[in-house]
Amino acid sequence: MGRRLLFLGPQGVGKGTQAAKLAKLIGVPHVSTGDMLRQAVAEGTDLGMRAKAVMDAGGLVSDDLVVAMVKERFAKSDAQCGYLLDGFPRNESQAVALDRAINGNAVELVISLTADEDELLRRMEARAEEEGRTDDTPEAMQRRLALYWEETAPLADYYPAHDVPVAVVDGMGTIDEVFHRVVAALAEIDP
Repeated sequence: MGRRLLFLGPQGVGKGTQAAKLAKLIGVPHVSTGDMLRQAVAEGTDLGMRAKAVMDAGGLVSDDLVVAMVKERFAKSDAQCGYLLDGFPRNESQAVALDRAINGNAVELVISLTADEDELLRRMEARAEEEGRTDDTPEAMQRRLALYWEETAPLADYYPAHDVPVAVVDGMGTIDEVFHRVVAALAEIDP
């Protein structure tokens, strides 16, 4: 049986990198809503054009559009064995909507990566320079972090209240150091 995992963590914590590595290790698809949205922007789809304006301003794309994209992605054959979701849900109402949309295919385990804010901003700035991402202005970075702490961080309490375990993992250090912590936390929470 596959695993149905959710990665939580603020922008810059490395959840995309860690999620991709873990998904490969356990043999499930890495479903990144950020990657899905960026692909839609690059392809110039209707969703992509609407999403671009919102993301460039540092905002968040509507729940209905993202839930529909995730539901469609989970219907693909490779996700029947499980998934590793990254970037969504971002708040409790989205978590409820996602559970309804993927009835019977809900999240089983949550991994929450943490790091201090100075390190998060440093990583976000480095990524913006490296990738030439226009949606990563300093103002947008600050706004995304504030939105994360206000809206998404409380999911670390929401899921345990719904009998879904959460492993909190220190995201400071090298990619390999953090990955070893992620794998150890997964083994501990679901032996």
